[in-house]
Amino acid sequence: MSGKCIYKVIKHLSEEELNRKIREQKDAALLKKLYFIKYLYKEMNVKKAAEAIGVSKTTGYVYLKKWNSEGYDGLLPKSRGGRPSKLTKNNKEELENILKGKDSWTTKEVQKLLEKKFGIKYSLYHIRRILRSFGMRYTKPYQKDYRKPDNAEEILKKT
Repeated sequence: MSGKCIYKVIKHLSEEELNRKIREQKDAALLKKLYFIKYLYKEMNVKKAAEAIGVSKTTGYVYLKKWNSEGYDGLLPKSRGGRPSKLTKNNKEELENILKGKDSWTTKEVQKLLEKKFGIKYSLYHIRRILRSFGMRYTKPYQKDYRKPDNAEEILKKT
């Protein structure tokens, strides 16, 4: 059943340990890689194992090389990277404390605060993302009637 194979799979884990990892796995992408390795353990060639999990043969060889060099850890997803945040961790903590000091903020107010305090300009969309990361919610503000007296609730209770 096995065809021509350039690389042999190194059995870093026993079949029982591999099956246990598969049973415990919740990440679909990692689960797919573990099944690929399981098929290689069963003497299936890379091309057929890759077809079985729905990836190209080239991707199968990438998985095999990572498995052979690093074992299970080689299959784990790596950091995606991306542009580093303009706000440092300390700046984020300071911003969160400032925002929690006042009941309600508009995204434009937060945008102006960031520009004034830290010299950083973010789009309104990104400011909403930052607020969500702090566990804050944003809604459309209701209009406040400027004619409403400060003691309106007391007046209402009397009537």
